Parts: sequence; structure tokens; C-alpha cells
Amino acid sequence: MKADPKGVLTGEHYLDGDHACAEGALAAGCRFLAGYPITPSTEMAERISERFPEVGGIFIQMEDELGSMAAVLGAAWGGAKSMTVTSGPGFSLMMENIGLAAMMEIPCVIVNVQRGGPSTGLPTLPGQADMMQARWGSHGDYEIIALSPNSPQECFEVVIEAANLSEKYRVPVMVMTDECVGHMTEKVVIPKADEIEIYPRRYTKLSPSKYLPFKSGEDLVPEMVKAGDGYKIHITGLTHDEKGYPVMSWETQEKLVRRLVEKIRLHADEIVHTEEIDIEDAEVVVLSYGISSRVAIPAIQKARKEGIKVGQLRLIIVWPFPEKKVRELAKKVKAFVVPEINYGQMVLEVERCAAGKAKAILVPHGGGWVHNPEDIYKAIKEAVK
Repeated sequence: MKADPKGVLTGEHYLDGDHACAEGALAAGCRFLAGYPITPSTEMAERISERFPEVGGIFIQMEDELGSMAAVLGAAWGGAKSMTVTSGPGFSLMMENIGLAAMMEIPCVIVNVQRGGPSTGLPTLPGQADMMQARWGSHGDYEIIALSPNSPQECFEVVIEAANLSEKYRVPVMVMTDECVGHMTEKVVIPKADEIEIYPRRYTKLSPSKYLPFKSGEDLVPEMVKAGDGYKIHITGLTHDEKGYPVMSWETQEKLVRRLVEKIRLHADEIVHTEEIDIEDAEVVVLSYGISSRVAIPAIQKARKEGIKVGQLRLIIVWPFPEKKVRELAKKVKAFVVPEINYGQMVLEVERCAAGKAKAILVPHGGGWVHNPEDIYKAIKEAVK
């Protein structure tokens, strides 16, 4: 099928999650991807490398993931909407430059198709053990945004949402999918280009004499320019002032880092995105994300048939974590059941926010496959005792 002039492949398609992510990137206006092949994300880069010539995009296979992330940052300052794709081992290698992106406030998207770890682990089998690394993987104080789709359709939609959020808040945004969702093939409906909401790059209207690269307004997000457009810009990973020049003082550190953190935290209510099912009367809430949210459905349905009041809170945006919603529910429910393909990551956030008012019951899985729904069902039964 032929794409429209904006590169959007409209209509109904039968796509796997990786290919749907690629189409979402194109629809969002991504025109630069640097990456290094790694299972199970390679299909995404392959699809984009085939589609980019149709829209004037640039794909570069870099020598490794460090170089890939560096190229993404440079392309963004050159004016491109840019992204990269990877999996666990590559994600680890990207962390240094993800921290640089947070410090330089560079809008970009990183898609991590999670697999079993640690180290090279299980290249072709699923995991969900990179969730805390997404939030805390680089050093220092900073904030990011991370999303987690649970279907190919949502892969398409979530990559667009990620690109929009990265532009709105000038922050690296991660899409934390997994091997099951990445390789799952389902119907994906792609709307017309003019029906897709795109957040534009926040370019300044100030003259070169008045523009400061890191001076922000009320929303704490500075405006950008393109390198080579006649503006004097200096960008660095060092602590810097509004001009972008290094200043080694605690006062500058306080002003800069507080803004980096608060531009996300103060807008968390606008950013948080969840799906709520049957939680109004729930005694137990299954909190899940990614493929685990789908595996939990048979367990929830079985428990409801037996008269157990159980609902589902699905994290579409994982970071920022929906603290207010979990605190509110903790006052009403007996327990949260948290199935994760790891030995306990997002459940720690649930415990923190529930603050002892409701139990947080982890249903762990080491990776390599998904949960048995019966294990989630048993945890729901245990929760109401």
C-alpha cells in the first residue's frame, strides 16, 4: 500500500508490534533513526530503513548503541525528530547519553523491546525487567517519561504520544514494550495524517540577540533553535546557565536541576495515562502493564465470575507513576495484585504509594515467557482473604 504525502500508511493493516512502532514513528514526523541491530527490536529498524526513502528520512546503522544515542542527540539539534530502538543490553549502553539528553533537554524517543536478562540473557524471549532502569538508569537527578503499550495498535499510538511528549517537555521519552508485544501480529488501524495530533518542535520566535538556549517560561520548558540558523548556542552536559555555558556552583546546579525535575513533576497530572476497568467497586485491583496486562484478563474474568470484586488499573504511561490514583485506591481496596515479568520492580512503587493502607502482592516471573493466568488468579483469591 502506498503512503500519503506525509508518509502515513492509512487504513487497516496486519502488523506486528515492531512494525506498528515504526509506522507510529513515521506518522509522528520522525525522520532520523540511528540504531544497532539487536533482537527483538531489529524488525523496527528494518521497517523504518525501508520506509524512510519514501519520506526523505535518514537511517544510519551505527557501530554500537553508544554511537546510536549520540547520533540521535545531534540530529535533534539539527532539527530532526529523532529516535532509536534497542533491547536490554543496548539500553544499558545508551544510558550515559540518555543522561546527556536529559541534561541538554533534547527531545527524542527510545524504544526498548524488552527481553529476558540480565546481560545478554534471552535474546528472543520476553522480559519486563528494565522498568526501573528506564527511570533511574543514568546517574544524577533528572526526570524522563516512559510508556508501555500492550498491543500492536497501541504500539502505533504510543510512539506518537511519546514523540509528542518529548517535544512538549523537551525530554527523552521511552517506549517500554516487550518481545511478546513486539512480535505479536494483530490488526492495526492507521488514521489519515490530518486526524493525527502532532506536537510541533518548540522553536523560538525571539531574535538571535534575545534568545537564550536554556531560559524557560512558566511551564519550565525552554524553546529550541536549529544549529546553523544564525543563533549562538552552547550545549553541554556540564551544569550550565541559561546561555548554556558551564558554571560550577551549587546555586546554578540548584536552579538547573530543580527545573529539569519540576518540569515533569509539576505536570504529572497532565502526563499520567492509565486505563481503568471495573475499579469503582473493586476490593482488589490488578495493576499491570505491557503484555502482563493482557495475560491478567482471564484471571480477572474468572475471579469476577466467582463474585470477587476485582478491577484493573493498566499503566500506559509508567513514568511518571500514577501516585495520586494509587494513593486514592489504597484507601478503598484491600490489595493490589501486580504481575510483572521480573522479580519486583513497579510493585515497589505500588507499595510506596499504598503506604501500608493496602497490600501490594507481587506475582513474579523470571522472564522467557508470560505468566500462567492461574497464578494471577490465585493471588487475587489470596488478596481477599
